[in-house]
Amino acid sequence: MEKRRKRGKFVLRAIDEINISDRREFMNNPAPAISPPVGIGDHKPANQALLDWVHEIELLTQPENIFWCDGSERENDFLIAESLKQNVLLKLNEKKAPSSYLHRSNPNDVARVEQFTFICTPTKAEAGPTNNWSEPAETYSKLQGLLKGAMRGRTMFVVPYIMGPPDSPLTKIGFEITDSKYVVLSMRIMTRMGEIAVKRLGHDPKAEWNRGVHSLLDVNPERRFICHFPQDNAIISVGSGYGGNVLLSKKCLALRIGSYLARKQGWLAEHMLILGVESPAGKKHYVAAAFPSACGKTNFAMLIPPKHFAGWKVTTVGDDIAWMQIRDGRLWAVNPENGYFGVVPGTSCKSNPNAMKSIERDTLYTNVALTDDGDVWWEGKDGAPPKHAIDWRGNDWTPDSKEKAAHPNSRFATPMRNNPVLDPQVEDGDGVPISAIIFGGRRSDTMPLVFQAFDWEHGTYIGSTMASETTAAATGAVGQVRRDPMAMLPFCGYNIGDYFRHWLETGKRLTNPPLIFHVNWFRKSADGKFLWPGFGDNMRVLDWIIDRCEKRVGANESAIGYIPRMQDLDLDELSGVTPNQMRELLNVNAEEWQKEISDHAKFFESLGGVVPKELDKQREQLAARLR
Repeated sequence: MEKRRKRGKFVLRAIDEINISDRREFMNNPAPAISPPVGIGDHKPANQALLDWVHEIELLTQPENIFWCDGSERENDFLIAESLKQNVLLKLNEKKAPSSYLHRSNPNDVARVEQFTFICTPTKAEAGPTNNWSEPAETYSKLQGLLKGAMRGRTMFVVPYIMGPPDSPLTKIGFEITDSKYVVLSMRIMTRMGEIAVKRLGHDPKAEWNRGVHSLLDVNPERRFICHFPQDNAIISVGSGYGGNVLLSKKCLALRIGSYLARKQGWLAEHMLILGVESPAGKKHYVAAAFPSACGKTNFAMLIPPKHFAGWKVTTVGDDIAWMQIRDGRLWAVNPENGYFGVVPGTSCKSNPNAMKSIERDTLYTNVALTDDGDVWWEGKDGAPPKHAIDWRGNDWTPDSKEKAAHPNSRFATPMRNNPVLDPQVEDGDGVPISAIIFGGRRSDTMPLVFQAFDWEHGTYIGSTMASETTAAATGAVGQVRRDPMAMLPFCGYNIGDYFRHWLETGKRLTNPPLIFHVNWFRKSADGKFLWPGFGDNMRVLDWIIDRCEKRVGANESAIGYIPRMQDLDLDELSGVTPNQMRELLNVNAEEWQKEISDHAKFFESLGGVVPKELDKQREQLAARLR
């Protein structure tokens, strides 16, 4: 089918040329098709299975034209220019934010929508009690109805990408079809996008690759669905333009489909950061940590040790997702992503200096405020608030305004190469050896600052029962305690009971397993104030964890696990924390823990009998120890 290709010039529009009404235009309104110059958007791969699939989606969605992405600088420059013309992006002040842009999503489309996220397996039991299930054939039929003619007058982009270092055995190939330039530009940051994926796919018609289809439709919440088909290695997302719902490489492939493939193929796909920590003597360990969204993952992944720890280095392998395989009896992890998609509010030079350095340039911001001099601002940023700004909705804002200038879940997407403490092994396909796994959530009470599991099975129990107070990263009520096993509740692509079982079976295959810990930076005093300063001082907890890995330091054996004694933690030069506060931080309150165990039992019961008997036994043993 011949496509119309109109030629024309494009221009970059400066911020001061865009009036208020233009600022209120959202990218999620249907944007007209673009007409790239010759040599851009026309590099078709040779894999016939891929070409047949793209043609199938073309016939269904009926786009104006097809744009094959190659990931080149020339392509990126063209797409940015077109996005500026169509108000998908606003160019920021080049001196204050070089090569950076602002995007606004529709106000009804600002977070992951777990209630509209489905796992489509042949039976409901395969999806399990924690997932929304939808029958595959019926779901395909419904989505095909929504996608029929959905891209008329628009450009259909075909985005090839890989997840993982190019030479890793864990690396996965994906192709995302989308009608959103914002998605294309974000995928270029977040994945290794373009020709690298086409070459890895090659000509083999039986090669494994993920099929992803996304369309904005009309951005109507009633027509918003994010559907995963694990057996088909396929994802279809419609009706949203927000990153967590439409960057199909991220939560969709790397975790939901990834976790299904991991169980099938014998590895782990986890919602975990990966950091390296090196002592002044040059001894280095790698740690993986699972925290729910907006609970400090990026802060911890880019931690800067306090001055007291001069000579120690913390480096970032990844800030969100870890893929781990067993080799030589231990776990080795890679970060499948190529960038960071972080929560902006609260990010500052105090809370996360390395993140601030990472987003100084080459960054795509979503739903932050725009200052009059073309810079970005959000609540918690360094310095005084601007006297006037345009808020995330496109409205005038002043410090007296009742609404926040930046949405609480506003985001940055920035290349990992911008991180000044990027680990030198980040591109190593073999991965890095994991010495410790840390679980942690946002809990104002009950959970001590840190404790260690007795063994892998007990650690799996700790992970399976971890909980956190909800944040703005997902739609719904904020501040409620929610069980979030391994921080994977919204991301496990199959039955959570089988997921727990896979963890237990993985432990049996490990001869040198990582030690498992639980941390809580968010415990509060009776007057509602945080007891622990967090941020860089979390190094003091990390130091104890590394010492435990090296069997250099002691601990008290409590009912819930090994807890550091006051003398086991390096608290020198720690300001603002009294001995009484430290005792409260490390305290195990029997009454609170009786309620905690009761909540564990209720949670396991709510899963309808899928929990492995080993974990029920762990709960019974914990209850007995507390008695």
